[in-house]
Amino acid sequence: MKQQPGGALRREINTMQLWAIAVGLVISGEYFGWNYGWAVSGTIGFLLSTLLVTLMYVSFIFSYTELTAAIPQAGGAFSYAKRALGPLGGFLAGFATLVDFLLAPPAIAYALGSYTNFLYPAIPVVPAAMLSYAVFIGVNLLGIKEAAQFSLVVTLLSVGEILLFMGLIAPSFEWQNFIAHNPELLHTGHVFAGIPYAIWFFVAIEGVAMVAEEVKTPQKTIVKGYLCSIGTLVLLVLGIMILSGGIGDWRLLTDIDHPLPETLAMALGNNNIWAKIFTSLGLFGLIASFHGNTISYSRQIYAMAREGFLPSFLTRLNKHQTPHWALISGGLIGFVAILSGKTDQIIILSVLGAVVMYVFSMVSLLVLRAKEPNLPRPFQVPMYPYLPWTALILTMVCTVAIVYYNPLISLIFTCIMLLSLLWFAVVKNKISVFENEQALTTEEQ
Repeated sequence: MKQQPGGALRREINTMQLWAIAVGLVISGEYFGWNYGWAVSGTIGFLLSTLLVTLMYVSFIFSYTELTAAIPQAGGAFSYAKRALGPLGGFLAGFATLVDFLLAPPAIAYALGSYTNFLYPAIPVVPAAMLSYAVFIGVNLLGIKEAAQFSLVVTLLSVGEILLFMGLIAPSFEWQNFIAHNPELLHTGHVFAGIPYAIWFFVAIEGVAMVAEEVKTPQKTIVKGYLCSIGTLVLLVLGIMILSGGIGDWRLLTDIDHPLPETLAMALGNNNIWAKIFTSLGLFGLIASFHGNTISYSRQIYAMAREGFLPSFLTRLNKHQTPHWALISGGLIGFVAILSGKTDQIIILSVLGAVVMYVFSMVSLLVLRAKEPNLPRPFQVPMYPYLPWTALILTMVCTVAIVYYNPLISLIFTCIMLLSLLWFAVVKNKISVFENEQALTTEEQ
């Protein structure tokens, strides 16, 4: 394989840091965004949406771990689909992954601005969100070792904070509050309408695959990191969503980007010091996810550029072996998304990218089992093929539900995908030349 400008990515990440990156990628979904699901599903309907999505993610992560441990490459689903389905399949999976990880950070950055504005009303939301990008792109430019250690610190603080939050509101929980105001929202259609917001609880955990080339002993570390992280998230998700719904009138929390401090205020009183303290500390959870998603989108851009699908300058690494142009270019796209000011719509676009990528990943797993039965697999998904098929079917159900209840945003996603296919038509000849050069280099070695 050709040596890229600046050399190869460094293997620096241990199991604890990988767990922190995985949980950190997702944990902002516990701080905001999911509460929009209450608006369309009610608390009971959204609980059912969440249980369905939780089953999907548990089966998906067990299956995805097999792929990541067997093919520990920075491209993640892009690399798996390209190997299983060819260049076009790889490109479509890579495109969906880019939508997922390029649009999650703007939503998180906007929430960071909202939390900051809640604490300090004089600071506008959009400038605070923009500043977040500049700061965390800067942190990531320092190198993966420093970035991973930063993730570990902020993720531990975030998990501790959520546990504290649940402990503070639990005494105020009343089941009657949780089930109130639900009858008009409790039917199958509303359960499906809540699916994209339930996915927001977990979306981006798959981003761990993008740092696979920077993990020490990836075959062992990836398995431990993934399975521990999904267990952590299931406990946090169910605890936050159920307890928050039983504190008071949950309808007051359905259209804001800072539901947790408002829940604390409902439980403890508007002037309680814990609400302010929690909001200050709550920035750590958003920071952890923003930071993790920044790592992931930059590695995805780097991996696709390395294979010839994106301009070659995006493969360049700085002196810290970090793909700096990939970081910066993704940040510019994030700035444009922030200016739209539509957090819920950005979330749905990001989720659409995720579920399309999940479909390609599960198909790739099934194809590779048949196509490459002797591929070394340090971890094999249990109950094969039932678990991958469960993940695939549930993902397709979720995709249909998202498209049905969000036709305009789905149309925008489709148009972007069609434009990306025009780009693929332009670069496909270059990709063929690049692959031939790779094959010749391998034969010479």
